[in-house]
Amino acid sequence: MTLVATAVAIVLLYLLFRDFQRRRAAVREEPGKLFAAIIPMLEGATLHAGEAAGMHRLEGSYQGHAVSVRTVADTLALRKLPSLWLMVTLVREQPFAGTFDLMMRPAGPTTFSNFDFLPQTIATPPGFPEDAMLRSDDPANMLPLAVAAAHVPALFADPRMKELLVTPKGIRLVRQMAEGDRARYGVFRQADFGGAAVDPHLLRGMLDSLIALQHDIDRQHPQRGPVND
Repeated sequence: MTLVATAVAIVLLYLLFRDFQRRRAAVREEPGKLFAAIIPMLEGATLHAGEAAGMHRLEGSYQGHAVSVRTVADTLALRKLPSLWLMVTLVREQPFAGTFDLMMRPAGPTTFSNFDFLPQTIATPPGFPEDAMLRSDDPANMLPLAVAAAHVPALFADPRMKELLVTPKGIRLVRQMAEGDRARYGVFRQADFGGAAVDPHLLRGMLDSLIALQHDIDRQHPQRGPVND
C-alpha cells in the first residue's frame, strides 16, 4: 500500500507540475492572442504584458490620436462569473478638472474603475439609461451633461458597455469582453475566458465613438495635447 500511495502521489505531483507549466505558457502567449487582430490597426503599436492572466496593455496611435487598449480580468464580483473587461482610452489632456464617471448597473467593487471612490452622486438627466449611475469628484468642473447626452444613448445601446469615464487625462470606454467558463470556475475557481480576443470591428467602433466625443469637446474648449496614461 505504501508503494501504491507513493506512486499515486508522484503521478499527482507530475500532473500538477504539467498543469503549472501549461498555465505559465498560456499567460506568456495570452497577450499576442488577445491583441493579434488589432495590432495592425494601431500605428507604432507597443505591447505591454501584465503580470497576471487577462491583464495586458497595447498602446499606439489611431487616426493621429494616442490610444491605450487594456484587458482586465475581474474576479471580485460575488455570486457572478469572472469577467474580462476591455478598456479603450483616448490618451489626451482634457479641459476638465473634475471626473465624469457613468457606470451601468454598479454592483460592488471592480478591478477596472475607481467609481466607488468618487464622492458625489449626480442625478442622471433624461435620456440617459435607466440603469446608469453618474459620479464625480467635482461636478462643477466635469464634462458637461449636455455634451455627454449627445453620445450616451448610442454608446450604451450595447448592453455590454459598462462605463464612460472622462478625466483630466483622457476619455475611456469600458466594455465586457467575455465571461469565465462556468464549469471550470465552479470546480477549479479559475478564470478561463476561452481564448478571447479583441475584435477589430468592436475596437474601431469604440475608438470612433471616443473620437466623436473628443471632437464635441474640442468645439467648446481649446485644443489640448496628449499626456501619459
